[in-house]
Amino acid sequence: MGTSVNPQKYAVLAAPSPIEGTGAFAGEAIPARRKIGEIRGEMISVHEAWERVKTMERIMMVEISPRRAIDASRSSDPLRFTNHSCSPNAVLRIRQERIEIYAMHAIAAGEEITCNYGETHHGGRLACRCGAGNCAGRL
Repeated sequence: MGTSVNPQKYAVLAAPSPIEGTGAFAGEAIPARRKIGEIRGEMISVHEAWERVKTMERIMMVEISPRRAIDASRSSDPLRFTNHSCSPNAVLRIRQERIEIYAMHAIAAGEEITCNYGETHHGGRLACRCGAGNCAGRL
């Protein structure tokens, strides 16, 4: 029987977000350029991911390669609630089929953790609600 290691390096809390639904918030101060933690979930094919998102209200799917994706919709990792921002304070990186989130600059306790999602399946059809001064307006 294997042991499950907590992938979170800093305390992160899920709470109501002014951006969208539930967000991920720093439960403690996070220094710049540090790994905050990971988002885990079910490894599935990209084809299966595209089928699943058709019926999801809140999408928690990340393509990690041209053929594989991670469905974090049933994960217990609070970073799965990381919202998009056009002016993010964190960056999402795919490393060895893992979804890792790193602080771009110091993040204060209580501050919402955000990433720029980049290209999404929405194809510019979804309004962005990040509120950043440089907001692109669409996802």
